[in-house]
Order: sequence, then structure tokens, then C-alpha cells
Amino acid sequence: KIAAKSYFCQMEKFLKDLFTSQQYDTNNFFLMAGPCVVESEELIMEVAEKVSGICKNLGIPYIFKASYRKANRTSGTSFTGLGDDVAMQMLQNTGKKYSLPIVTDIHSPEEAAKAAGFADVLQIPAFLCRQTDLLVAAAKTGKIVNVKKGQFVSGEAMKFAVDKIRNAGNDKIMLTERGTTFGYQDLVVDYRNIPAMKAHGVPVVMDVTHSLQQPNQTSGVTGGNPQLISTIAKAAIAAGADGLFIETHPNPSIAKSDGANMLKMDLLEALLQQLVKLRKAVV
Repeated sequence: KIAAKSYFCQMEKFLKDLFTSQQYDTNNFFLMAGPCVVESEELIMEVAEKVSGICKNLGIPYIFKASYRKANRTSGTSFTGLGDDVAMQMLQNTGKKYSLPIVTDIHSPEEAAKAAGFADVLQIPAFLCRQTDLLVAAAKTGKIVNVKKGQFVSGEAMKFAVDKIRNAGNDKIMLTERGTTFGYQDLVVDYRNIPAMKAHGVPVVMDVTHSLQQPNQTSGVTGGNPQLISTIAKAAIAAGADGLFIETHPNPSIAKSDGANMLKMDLLEALLQQLVKLRKAVV
């Protein structure tokens, strides 16, 4: 009962903090969506405009997502970004133009304060979910901290990440499910992790697209199964996810990061329409 009360209080606070400028259905899920990485200001503006319009029509609270830098790439020759300062400014411009909260990844304690200058949600990548110094630095900014569950961690064990952030004086926390390592080159989603992580008293997000990655390919480029995006998203809503994380791009085939598992932007509206109906049926 205590965990349930904490969870509902956290959800209410979370929504009020982030979405004061948006009209939304309080019974709906929220969405974090955008391209994997800032490729250009033109691209992120295009995605923010299109997705925010869709979400407004459907009453979905929307957080724009893009990484200013991709620190975790399979190959050393892969695109990592335009430069932190340039990409951060582009994200800040996008958030201001479309009145959207921003979520972006941070990779080291030193990045936390700088990213907090423009981002509303600081995201901890899955591989770094146990990095105490990083979690504490993110917590001390006072921003919402979204921790992605490591591919090697159970939902129950994410309690320790939550505790680290709370003990640093910040109770604005989200956890994100993004699949579990299954062999060397695949991931599976264990939907038991959604209620397991909600039991920690925090909102829980399903990272739909990253959970469909096929990592560690010998080509040096991560593969994916984007044809299953709808399946993963629907199952997550049915399992009680509070939010969805979907990377989307106008043309995933030319995306500079994670194109193999991204959703083509033209397909997003129809999917969200289905998910809104499903959410109403299960709430």
C-alpha cells in the first residue's frame, strides 16, 4: 500500500512538473519520442513539429527526445554527434519553439549540470544504470532522472538505482524497461519488469524501439526488428506502462544512429491512435 501511494503521488507530481503547457488526458500514457541523435536542427525541428501535433490531437503528453551525443557505439567509426555545445543549443531551440520538455542522455557526472541547463529530464543509459557517481550527479541537478534498466539487471534490482537518487535528495525518478540480453546478439522483453519497477513507487516507461535491437553484429552496426514495434508497444500498455519511448525518424534508412530499429515517422500517428484506444480499455 505504501508503494502504491508513493507511485500515484509521484505520477501526479511528474505530470504537473513536465506538462503544464500541454493539454492532455490525465488517464493517458505519456510519450518520449524523437530521433536517436541530433543530426541537424532541421531534422529535430521537423520531428518535434510533427509529433507534437499528433500528440496534441490525441491528448498524449509529449517529451521530445534526442541525444546530443552518442557515447555508446559498436564501431569507432560510427557517428557520435555534431559537438556537444552545438547539439545542446539545437535541442534548447527546439524545446523553446514548440514549448516541449526535453529528454537527453548524459554519460558522465561532469555532463549533468550542463545538460540540466536545457533538458527537463536527464536520462541514464542502460549500460550506466549502476554508475553511482553519475546517478548522484543527475539527482543533484534537481531535474527528473530517467534511468534505463540495464540489459543485465532485473526490475527488482533497479531499486538500488532509485535509492541512490532518492538518497541524493531527488525523488523525481522514472525507470525504463528496454529489454534483457538474450545471448550475444538479441534482446527479449520480460513484461514482469513493468509491475516490478512500479513497485519502487516511480513511473515506468517502455523503450519500445531499443528493446528491438539486435546488438553486437559483426558488421559493427546494430540490427533490429522494427516490424515488432506495434507488438511491443501494445503489450507494454496492457502490462501497465505509464509511458512509451519510441525513436522515430522521417527516413530510418538514412538515420545516423539506430536506424535499424526506429519507427518511420509516417507510421507513428496510426500506432498512437491504436495505443490510446488500448489504454482506455485497460485503465
